Amino acid sequence: MSNITIQPVGYAAGARITGIDLSKPISDDDLRTLHNAWIKHLVLVFPGQEIGPAELVAFSRHFGELDNFESQPFNRHPDFNEVMVLTNKKTNGQLSKTYNAGQNWHTDLSYTVRPAKATTLYCIEKPSVGGDTMFANMYMAYETLSLKMQEILDGLEAIHDASLIEGLDKRGPEIAAEFKRLNPLVIHPAVRVHPESGRKALYVNERVRRFVGMSEAESKPLIRFLCDHSVSSRFVYRHYWSVGDLVMWDNRCLTHLAVGDYDPSEIRSMIRTSGMGDYYGRLAEGKAPIAQAQLAPKSQEVAAGVASLYD
Repeated sequence: MSNITIQPVGYAAGARITGIDLSKPISDDDLRTLHNAWIKHLVLVFPGQEIGPAELVAFSRHFGELDNFESQPFNRHPDFNEVMVLTNKKTNGQLSKTYNAGQNWHTDLSYTVRPAKATTLYCIEKPSVGGDTMFANMYMAYETLSLKMQEILDGLEAIHDASLIEGLDKRGPEIAAEFKRLNPLVIHPAVRVHPESGRKALYVNERVRRFVGMSEAESKPLIRFLCDHSVSSRFVYRHYWSVGDLVMWDNRCLTHLAVGDYDPSEIRSMIRTSGMGDYYGRLAEGKAPIAQAQLAPKSQEVAAGVASLYD
């Protein structure tokens, strides 16, 4: 008999899951319970877990294929390709490239043809205050729009541009140029139908350049309105981390933000897995995908800089 308890922690999203040890095998019945809770609550919080990267990978695999972070080899765990290390700890005197990752509203890898499905993040160390993560419910963002606006958006496609990632311009021209080369413009519907819930979710975020068939000048006011609307406080769950928290969320119907409101001299250290989503988008302008032989940047420094920019 299952001991799982599910307690909502936010109106917009979020449920606290207790009565399960994620370091141990999980029964089929408990997996169904967790999956149903995930689809319903969008963000699952498992407090007080004691796991390592192997257990994180084993748990995450229950929810689909995992990214091996081939594009981010400098950020991977040394023993587990499916685990990314997010930390502000210094290694050999150098600050990790992931120390300030995700500090703007986004959904992981929306600027690729295969955006992320699930993201799972486990807290190893945290600052004394701050360093929270915020999640915005994009179902609610869509459903609270006027019927006329919904009708307009249902017929639009959005062009997602990796060059809009915050901080790209500060990485130097060579890194920026290489990142743009490896990530050409991608088109997604402005409204995404979730493949499991069947609900419509707004799929516009701060990495949208313009709408197909519209100029940037025409698109910009609508993009700004939708981005501001989608992160209204009534749509947002804010997670206050504790060591041992494992948090899993659904990128198909959420945007999220890593809040950088903490003392950078204090350690914030997490490990993460990322579930591979459907091939949902398409490349703009009929461009061919980047060939495997073209993926390696010219120098290790450029490669490390490029890798640090991915979600």
